[in-house]
Amino acid sequence: MTKALYEIGEIPPLGEVPQQMYASVIRQDRFGEPKQAFRTEVVDVPRVGRGQVLVYVMAAGINYNNVWSSLGKPVDVIGMRQRQGQPEDFHIGGSEGSGVVWAVGDGVRNVSVGDHVVLTSGQWDESAEDIRLGTDPLISTSTQAWGYETNYGSFAQFCLVDEYQCHPKPARLSWEESAAFLLTGPTAYRQLFGWQGNTVGPGDPVLIWGGAGGLGSMAIQLVKMAGGIPIAVVSDEVRAEYCRGLGAQGTINRREFDHWGRLPDVDDAEGSARFLRGARGIGKKIWEILGERRSPKIVLEHSGQDTLPTSMYLCDNGGMVVICGGTSGYNGDIDLRHLWMRSKRLQGSHYAGVRECREVIRLVDVGLIDPCLAACEGFEDIGHMHQMMHDNVHPSGNMAVLVNATGRNQTTLELPTAA
Repeated sequence: MTKALYEIGEIPPLGEVPQQMYASVIRQDRFGEPKQAFRTEVVDVPRVGRGQVLVYVMAAGINYNNVWSSLGKPVDVIGMRQRQGQPEDFHIGGSEGSGVVWAVGDGVRNVSVGDHVVLTSGQWDESAEDIRLGTDPLISTSTQAWGYETNYGSFAQFCLVDEYQCHPKPARLSWEESAAFLLTGPTAYRQLFGWQGNTVGPGDPVLIWGGAGGLGSMAIQLVKMAGGIPIAVVSDEVRAEYCRGLGAQGTINRREFDHWGRLPDVDDAEGSARFLRGARGIGKKIWEILGERRSPKIVLEHSGQDTLPTSMYLCDNGGMVVICGGTSGYNGDIDLRHLWMRSKRLQGSHYAGVRECREVIRLVDVGLIDPCLAACEGFEDIGHMHQMMHDNVHPSGNMAVLVNATGRNQTTLELPTAA
């Protein structure tokens, strides 16, 4: 007889789906800092629809998007989904993970029950008209971030994904290593290689904001792999040393400058002079690192409001500022003269496609890119780890939590069979 609920780490017979599961849940009446927003609850296991896959989660990655979920801003993701007609009054986050395929819906052909998989976070409607007309799924109107804009992410015993989100798990990696890089790695990969005319090549300087973070740690390695010259912006010497260990040719401490924020009005002579002193000061640091007067061909952005004016100023003629987030704010100013008179490019970039994700997995699998797992805790620590990220006191690199995995460094799962 099928049990209604299994304890975390308890393995059901392969393919046996219980009625309920433990999940780390956010509810609207707990919106606030992550340490108060996340609570472990028992909820129903989601039903598997056509083209969908239910995964027994072994480990899950930690990312900033569920800091936003816990705060309830800039978007109340629960209210947003309810307005779309979805019934759940809770949010289960987690936008990357690793685990075992436990059940498949009609039409699933490329994964089978028992497969060990890693999970990517881009989710879209493959039958959407714009995709059928040839639009890149990442810019389809149907695209959403799984585990943020959608429910039933990886912070639970079971998660629900679409078939194309499942990729073979690298056999040599632990569950927690496999869970930690599949949001930051593909995001950085698309930023650096996905925009024709402005891809990183041998000898190209690339300025990387937040070089010691998950995204930055992936970007440094990818730039180095392509023969480029990664330069990391950090906030202290410990993070600087970490970045140099990954291959950064040099680092810049942002705390040595104070010109951050929105661009001063063109008529504000004092404010404009202050901005130029700061931006030129960083430019001089870049010249010192390179040993010559050269500017970054690509600036990898995600901090947004505080840094975008400087990024656009520093970017080389014909170069690109490519941005995937706005952790310091969403009102990004630029001096349009720098954009048009120097033929620069400001490019938005949102996650990565199936091919790009698979390419990053292969790079990690063969050892060319390290997952940079910096911290791994238990299921009950999900709120705490997001709180560290919220407070910017998390360690350099990527973070993960164990879900059903009962210990670190496990690479496989021995599966019981039904009696």
